[in-house]
Amino acid sequence: MTAIQADADTASVPEDGRHARRDRNRLAVVDAMLQLYAEGNLDPSSDEIAERAGLSPRSLFRYFDDLDDLVRVAIGRQHERLLPLARLDVSVDSPLAARVARLVDQRLRLFDKISSVGIVSRVRAPFQPLIASELAISRSFLRRQIEQLFEPELTARDPADAAGSLAAIDVLTSFESLHLLQHDQQLSPAQIEATLVRTIARLLEA
Repeated sequence: MTAIQADADTASVPEDGRHARRDRNRLAVVDAMLQLYAEGNLDPSSDEIAERAGLSPRSLFRYFDDLDDLVRVAIGRQHERLLPLARLDVSVDSPLAARVARLVDQRLRLFDKISSVGIVSRVRAPFQPLIASELAISRSFLRRQIEQLFEPELTARDPADAAGSLAAIDVLTSFESLHLLQHDQQLSPAQIEATLVRTIARLLEA
């Protein structure tokens, strides 16, 4: 190793340390915001977020441009965490009843974990194009899952009828629908599951 290389390596250590500390603090801020969301505080102040993260309020915006930027990153982190729950581990060749049950179970578990972040993302979407775009991508992915899962039943239908059934199932299994069933209609998870399974099966049965 040359003297120049040694000097360069030595100089990189403090810089690497600063980057690592910045990354840790940035993650602490995001996790603090997600914790506050989970506790029902859907519009935390910068002081509340900084206190939960163990940072000073002045230092908070060293890591984010503003609160909107922080909200976007927090929503993105929550979605990344929940990607495993978005998988549908059931074959399209399985009986219809098994596929319907698996879809409903997946949606109930996924949206239960999304919880308050789902509300925040939908409130913020009209004002933050990046969140709106991510939400549209998520909705398109979930709709495509339904289309693939029930392809045998849908392709056997008249195109207009198939489109109507697909749209109805997409709405029934959406975050908004499940939120209304739970909070406005006051149905238990078991009641929601039974209702959705029964309704979707009727939409798809020949």
